[in-house]
Amino acid sequence: MTEPILDTDVMSVATCWDAEPEAEAVIRRAIDTAAASVTDDIADAELAVMLTDDAGIRTLNRNWRNIDKPTNVLSFPALRPEGARQPDDPPPMLGDIAIAYETTRREADDEGKPFDHHLSHLAVHGFLHLIGYDHETDAEAEEMENLERRILAQLGIPDPYADQERVT
Repeated sequence: MTEPILDTDVMSVATCWDAEPEAEAVIRRAIDTAAASVTDDIADAELAVMLTDDAGIRTLNRNWRNIDKPTNVLSFPALRPEGARQPDDPPPMLGDIAIAYETTRREADDEGKPFDHHLSHLAVHGFLHLIGYDHETDAEAEEMENLERRILAQLGIPDPYADQERVT
């Protein structure tokens, strides 16, 4: 196994994730594949992934986005320090990702996808948000989705958007 590109801290704060003992490895692999695919200037950076439940992510969604409902994944990019990085600076922090178990499980089941495929997609999606990608406009969504498709293909995961139409 190769050395990870990023220092990814994965922590579970909800016991429902005990049903998915491979979740941490799935997330690390997805994020490292995404990092290797998009840029080489984030080597040695750090990020945190919190595995939570619908109640926990609902609270985050309400507090940070004023949307009072659970969602599958949220990303919280870290503030970028100004100026050039110095040799003795700590590794840059990219930010935090939160993933909700029940919503992720329900979406995977409803779409007939393996759970680890959907989890990989959400980890990649969250990571791309941390490094500046978004999907607020059709053009941004197309760019982000195409990048997700390429990264997931490297993981052997089929196109998650194959059967979906974009709603504008």
